[in-house]
Amino acid sequence: MRVAFFCAEVSKMTQLEIARMGKVSPEMEEAAVAEGVSAEKIRELIASGRAVIPKNKGHQFEQIMAIGEGLRTKVNANIGSSGPCSGIEREIEKLEAAVAAGADSVMDLSTGPDIKEVRRMVLDRSPVMVGAVPIYMVATRLRLEGQPLAKMDPDELFRSIETQCAQGLDYITVHCGVTREVVRRLEHYERLMPSVSRGGSILMNWMDKNNRENPLYEDFDALLEIAHKHDVTLSLGDGFRPGSVVDATDGPQVEELIVLGELARRARARGVQVIIEGPGHVPLNQVVANVILEKQLCDGAPFYLLGPLTTDIAPGYDHITAAIGGAIAAAAGADFLCYVTPSEHLCIPNAEDVRAGVIAARIAGHSADIAKGLPGAIARDRQMSVYRRDLNWDGMLSEAIDPDWARQRVGLSPNGETCTMCGELCAVKLSRGAAKRAKGIGNEDLRDKASFKQT
Repeated sequence: MRVAFFCAEVSKMTQLEIARMGKVSPEMEEAAVAEGVSAEKIRELIASGRAVIPKNKGHQFEQIMAIGEGLRTKVNANIGSSGPCSGIEREIEKLEAAVAAGADSVMDLSTGPDIKEVRRMVLDRSPVMVGAVPIYMVATRLRLEGQPLAKMDPDELFRSIETQCAQGLDYITVHCGVTREVVRRLEHYERLMPSVSRGGSILMNWMDKNNRENPLYEDFDALLEIAHKHDVTLSLGDGFRPGSVVDATDGPQVEELIVLGELARRARARGVQVIIEGPGHVPLNQVVANVILEKQLCDGAPFYLLGPLTTDIAPGYDHITAAIGGAIAAAAGADFLCYVTPSEHLCIPNAEDVRAGVIAARIAGHSADIAKGLPGAIARDRQMSVYRRDLNWDGMLSEAIDPDWARQRVGLSPNGETCTMCGELCAVKLSRGAAKRAKGIGNEDLRDKASFKQT
């Protein structure tokens, strides 16, 4: 009877509360296996708030992951319909492209008329954690009914958050730090763009039109009750993230981050897991400082970054600018990278944009994991180098982060051993015999008769 009672009580607890009891949950064990670390290490990180396991009590999916300090850098892919571009089949393609490319998470950011159908599809089909921005559901209803956003009813917003969490969302972005006091900071800073956050700008508009405080900040305790009930991780959104490198690390951004740190402490005290969202557009020389600032102000909470993009002048290539900033940020301690696609600032992404964005963010994250010295991070790179030394093309393709793309691009010389870049002047082929002789091993032919066949 005591065991049954204990299990029933644990079922009401969040991952954070279980960890603080000194217990290891099945989710912690699964996350530990994925990371190649002990379950006790995962438990300690969760208990301290330095890692989270986004996993709704009512959502079953395949790949449970932990996000946080000393763990592999995770990658999120945003998908979702919009007013002009809706269609469930399009979103299925994007979900499948994200998962195939190796995304650890997807967020449904739909704002189209099919928002409910897309949300249900993503929750049912995704093998990875799912996030969303609940205010989009309310804003979409108002837009479709031809009503101004200022007509949003705070009670409806909280009811919608409850409904969406009950459907199974593992984490939600809530822009609780967009307060009237932070908005006033805009009076003292010459920002080019006051806000590039959709959720943040919706709340700014509502606060301005109604002359009221942000309900997500004002009634934060009510939000915590919903999150605690379903064990939904709160991703505290950055409504004042810079949308230009010239706006980076200014007063409104930092003031909001201070508020988010305070709210994170309140959330953890209630047993609710928390992620902090970050910029945005940040010059290269300010990226590390932004990570240090978040970790200091938010007590080491996992840091979730959109990019950051290190320049504003690369439309069509923003997956590259984001990967540059993301690699530096993750090497400095950021934990979770939201991909940016080539279509950022231009149009809604298609499946190929999603694939390219995920791959770029994964490259950034893996590069950072090597720099951080994560156990095993460099092992795959070493194996790739062994295959390259041996001119083993099958092996090289097996280790490629995007093997399908690599296979499409590979071209072999007529000898079937070296690629068309160098042909018979291949440095690897020419040097390895000399290197062997220098070691006194002899002059045997070391060529690996690889099984690779050019297609």
